[in-house]
Amino acid sequence: MRLTGLFLALFLAGCAQVPSAPSAPRQATAEAAHPIMVAAANPHAVDAGLRVLKEGGTAADAAVAVQAVLSLVEPQSSGVGGGAFMVYYDAASRKVTAYDGRETAPSGASPDMFLGQDGKPLPFREAVLSGRATGVPGAVAMLALAQKEHGRRPWSTLFSDAERLADDGFAVSPRLAAYIQSPRVVQNGVPDAARYFSRPDGTKLVAGDRLVNKAYAETVRILARDGAQALYEGPLAEAIADRVRQAPLPGSLTTKDIAAYRPLKHDALCRPFRVYQVCVPPPPSSGVALLQGLMLLERTDIADRAATDPVAWVKLAEAERLLYADRDRYVGDPKFVDVPVKGLLDPAYVAGRAKLIGDRVGPEPEAGTPPGAPARRKDRTLEPAGTSHFTIVDRWGNAVSMTTTVENVFGTGRMVGGFFLNNQLTDFSFSPNDPDGAPAANAVAPGKRPRSSMAPVIVLDREGRLVAALGSPGGNAILSYNLKAMVGIFDWEMPVQAAFDLPNLVAKGGWFSSEPDRYPPGVVEGLKGLGLTFNSTAGENSGLHGFVVRPGGVLEGAADSRREGQARSE
Repeated sequence: MRLTGLFLALFLAGCAQVPSAPSAPRQATAEAAHPIMVAAANPHAVDAGLRVLKEGGTAADAAVAVQAVLSLVEPQSSGVGGGAFMVYYDAASRKVTAYDGRETAPSGASPDMFLGQDGKPLPFREAVLSGRATGVPGAVAMLALAQKEHGRRPWSTLFSDAERLADDGFAVSPRLAAYIQSPRVVQNGVPDAARYFSRPDGTKLVAGDRLVNKAYAETVRILARDGAQALYEGPLAEAIADRVRQAPLPGSLTTKDIAAYRPLKHDALCRPFRVYQVCVPPPPSSGVALLQGLMLLERTDIADRAATDPVAWVKLAEAERLLYADRDRYVGDPKFVDVPVKGLLDPAYVAGRAKLIGDRVGPEPEAGTPPGAPARRKDRTLEPAGTSHFTIVDRWGNAVSMTTTVENVFGTGRMVGGFFLNNQLTDFSFSPNDPDGAPAANAVAPGKRPRSSMAPVIVLDREGRLVAALGSPGGNAILSYNLKAMVGIFDWEMPVQAAFDLPNLVAKGGWFSSEPDRYPPGVVEGLKGLGLTFNSTAGENSGLHGFVVRPGGVLEGAADSRREGQARSE
């Protein structure tokens, strides 16, 4: 009844308030002056975005500035040498556009490029540091396209914060220092990264040390002066190709591959959820799987439960297991494989899958057969968590939700122009086929974009007005993190920060990983009684950032407490 009342209220002509609980998300209007906000994983990046917004820039303008700074101060997660997905809300047209800046495999790529001489998949540690791991960077080209279409400020004005921080230096944050110091970060064995993160005496940098990057300052000066194409043609492109083609395991990337890169633009993939419309990028993003997860949960009673109820967490876990089973089998680059998007989101198909969700943990689910699905088998893609997410809203109510990555922490550890190169091609399935010979949807091919778990989100009301924007890094677990956050905000009506700080529960196949110390008292014991025992309690490192528009147009933003981000409105 509560949801029905909210639905009716949203459709009352001229309605300016939602007559429900004070925490209920509320639509923003394109006509009214809108508060600005940036939520990102580092305060320096937030500062850069807010500066651009206060100078009259749009969310698209600010996104360029935020990414340029993140590339410097959070290089373990994203950068100009990596790729990204963005969903952009245009308040005037009430339209959401998806921008695809995913990296592409070089023309010399082959389905067996991640197999050893014995025909078996290479160890991930070996592959991730290799030249074969790097695809053509896409984030800069994607940002340039979005900024050209939606920006108001000159491109050349968007890099000043990054240039200043690189020239003058910045204090190494505790999170960056932990990755520099950690023996588990294999990239520290690569000479480029080892030199960059070492003091003159050879010891590693620690938190609070000042890190200067003159090479990156010059790179952003070139990008500001010559435009995004400077990364794809000329000295920078030549340096990227040269570094990738060096041992160990040299890649085949050429300057022609780099020059040929084009970002993609699509209508966002949107579906109803409760009284809202949820919009994500289409494949090779895994946004379709997030939408399926929401549709599955909509067919349960999870909204009538709460975070204190173990059964609610079981239902969330079971929905995750189902969406991952389908995602792993069917999602890939739609230019190379048939992805049954309509079938995966077909209401009758989802209703049938939702019947598998009970009050106890069931057997490990297999992928279903949605309408139009080709014959495939589950692949063997590995997907580590070197990624970042940010959201922005400008004075006109335009919004950006962008997930950006270099893949594994510090990418391949190889550097060009003061930035790290991605290892994004290890997001392909290392095995082109399963043992039975069935082809993997995410097998390597020349020019192909690897499947991604990145799924930035924009939420609208049924009249197309902005309600929320959010997303998370986290590799394979991104879908779990986003789904949990949306349940907390929209089903359990929690403040955004509280929803982000809920325990992360990642359920895939027969594996359950979570953070037992974050649950309310009694929930972990209750889950055990329902057949859910955690296989891992090492912690789940999400990085959720986002905002919700509350009644009166007030922005409520949040940054995941597990990282170092901020959400600031001015």
